[in-house]
Amino acid sequence: MKDAKFSTKTIWAGEKEQLAFGATQVPVVHSVSFGYDDMDEWYEVAVGRKPGHIYGRNTNPTVQAFEEKVRILEGAEAATSFSTGMAAISNTLGTLLFPGDRVVSIKDTYGGTNKIFTEFLPKQQVEVVLTETGNHELLEEEIAKGCKVLYLESPTNPTVKITDIKRMAEAGRAVGAIVIVDNTFATPVNQNPLELGADLVIHSATKFLGGHADALGGVVCGNKELVEAIYHYREINGATLDPMAAYLLLRGMKTLKLRIDQQNKNAQEIAEYLKTFDLVEAVFYPGLPDHPHHDIAKAQMKGYGGMLSFAVKGGVETVRDLLPKLKFANRAANLGSVETVVGPSRTTSHVECTPEERAAMGIPEGLIRYSAGIEDIDDLKQDLAQAFQTIQTYAKS
Repeated sequence: MKDAKFSTKTIWAGEKEQLAFGATQVPVVHSVSFGYDDMDEWYEVAVGRKPGHIYGRNTNPTVQAFEEKVRILEGAEAATSFSTGMAAISNTLGTLLFPGDRVVSIKDTYGGTNKIFTEFLPKQQVEVVLTETGNHELLEEEIAKGCKVLYLESPTNPTVKITDIKRMAEAGRAVGAIVIVDNTFATPVNQNPLELGADLVIHSATKFLGGHADALGGVVCGNKELVEAIYHYREINGATLDPMAAYLLLRGMKTLKLRIDQQNKNAQEIAEYLKTFDLVEAVFYPGLPDHPHHDIAKAQMKGYGGMLSFAVKGGVETVRDLLPKLKFANRAANLGSVETVVGPSRTTSHVECTPEERAAMGIPEGLIRYSAGIEDIDDLKQDLAQAFQTIQTYAKS
């Protein structure tokens, strides 16, 4: 498996060890508990000295196969999973941060993550410093002052801003910080933060990893000692990934490379196409040469991802008119699925934030998040054209 190509790993990684009864697919093991006639063997498994399972809140064969596949695709030492992406983020930060600790991050993290930084961690006497995303010098200055955790998200949700992971990881290591990167938007197809110096990588598996909008899940992988500590926190706090969800995520990941390659292409063309509309004020996509950190993205990413966003003239009123006109797009609070998904940040990524908080993060109320699916690109472009054609009155106002 070590020498296999990425596409082959998406199919085979982590599965063989969990097959049973001659099946070619990993079974969905719904059993809550796992029995032992030998009391000594039971004890050895329970204390982790022998492989096996004792209770579903701790481990499960189907879930283990999913974790192992992600571990191999990210080139990590270990991986552990969670019921949702936010559970992965909150459990990881909950494991690592204590009163008196300092965490440095960026302003443009996902809305739920931002709430942890601005609402929950301060109540636990954890100092939180959020810097302007893309201002690497300022970020380095804050890191140099010392921090327990450096938390990055690149590309960001929803404005797809880019942070130089390798540069920031070096700054983090210089002060002994644990470097965490949310790699949800990029996926291991396009970016491998561990190779760039990160200690831990987080995914909302609900999104691109699963790819079919039918299963919630999260995963963290990286340094074995850190992952084991996070697993212990999760097994006690109980944010366990459901076996059926793990199976659906496993099934979805078999086509990960094929899906992401197509979504990369579609997002690039859509981003370029949107720039031709008068009603569009700005397009945000790291694959565009005029993206402020295009060169950094080009250096650290193999592809620019299936996510983009764009701001329209007329703000919320235009959004309210435009989105229902699209025929090949779900208007929903999700992303990364095979179908194109659209929505304003005010009801998706940053629904938890006030308009003032969104504005402070550089998210205009007229911003539309566009998750490119795997549809035919000509159909997606024609769909946008007809939708914009029906609301051209705004362009004249």
